[in-house]
Amino acid sequence: LSILLGLLVPAHTTRSPNCGGILTPSGLKYLAEVSKPHAESVLRQDLMAPPAPDPSIASPSSRNQINTVKVDEFSLTLIPDTGMRLSIDVDLGIASAPSTTKELQLSILAELHVEMNPEGNLELVTSACKPTLEELQSTEEMDRSAPHTSSGSDVDKQINVKKICLEVSKLLLFPNERLMSLAAPFPITPSCQVRYLPLAAPMYSEQGIIISLQTTFQVSGTEIPLPVSPVPFSIPEPERSSPSHLTLAFSEHFYSSLFFTLEMAGAFNMTILGWLPCPEITPLPCQMGSLFQEDLPVVLQAQTRSSPRVVLEEGKAILKLFLTAQIGAGSPVFQRFLSVNADVSARLHLSVADTRMIISVASIENIELSLAASDVGPVLAALLEELFLPTIREEVPAQINVVLREGIYLPHIASFTYTNVNVTIHKDYVLIPCNLKLEARIG
Repeated sequence: LSILLGLLVPAHTTRSPNCGGILTPSGLKYLAEVSKPHAESVLRQDLMAPPAPDPSIASPSSRNQINTVKVDEFSLTLIPDTGMRLSIDVDLGIASAPSTTKELQLSILAELHVEMNPEGNLELVTSACKPTLEELQSTEEMDRSAPHTSSGSDVDKQINVKKICLEVSKLLLFPNERLMSLAAPFPITPSCQVRYLPLAAPMYSEQGIIISLQTTFQVSGTEIPLPVSPVPFSIPEPERSSPSHLTLAFSEHFYSSLFFTLEMAGAFNMTILGWLPCPEITPLPCQMGSLFQEDLPVVLQAQTRSSPRVVLEEGKAILKLFLTAQIGAGSPVFQRFLSVNADVSARLHLSVADTRMIISVASIENIELSLAASDVGPVLAALLEELFLPTIREEVPAQINVVLREGIYLPHIASFTYTNVNVTIHKDYVLIPCNLKLEARIG
């Protein structure tokens, strides 16, 4: 076992984040806001359920009956370096007898934090919980001197504050099932998937809750080993309190890994049929025609010859794509007579729709062409550009945009989407401040 662990530990320590997010105090406030109706529904269901028969109570009419449950306060605040504090005040209306109505307040003060369980999923844990029950008001039409001690004891039994504390995390709208949805596989293309795996339990700072994630990509169900990031990535914290609920961060390595995966899946291989009409004013098509006994359409087949890279600079993202284009006749069998290397630099446009990042080629910034092999003799560089540049400039962006048209799912939890999004590109990383929006209320 020690030998096995010795083999595993070095591999584990090489894992490093390439993206992540910071849930801000504003985000916690929003989560508390949308959780309040859910918490009231859960508490009403638990507290207003008919009590189990208690043989110690002689008459059923003397039992307390909770007939109203209203959550007056529901707040979630950040405790730097520790976790979160959940504060709940619940107003209870209790009929202890036909002519007696009591108003009590159940207050719950709990401390929560997120841990990583042995399965590698994030899990919300209650580290402390203190419930208190206080009588606010009573209206009695019977004898006001009637004793209330047994009645109070019955209320305590019915409310079962210990059970409420054990399940206090369920009063929030993101229980552990939602945290597990963070690491679900998301589709990119029919054959490619992405997963965001938490590397450790979150950290708590004054700016918010920091979650570091590592991206894994799969092609046809097989995980792709990604190139090692040359620079360790840490999520940059905002300098001041952010009004956004959440700030997502993605490293340059994340984008290069994405395009590397798509290249491994063959997403950038393309075949252009019926290309290059045969103008007689240029010598190259005439040389091509002399190779065949009949006029045949020229076919261009492009493949990547090395891994694509994404370079992030202040204000812009550049995709560097390295292609080899084979030119030949495609009928009945493809016969190559020319190979051209094309190094393409394309400006990328990044935006967000719902929970997906939309990546598209905004413009081609530069194309460098060079002759790799020729069966028709030397070809001047100017002629290469004249014949191939317009087609590559048009077809390569179109192919990339078709591949990425569905977008890339961002890390998110179920039933929440992103609004008020602002994508900012910096040197080596991208920041996406946004707000959370609950799509469907649960409970």
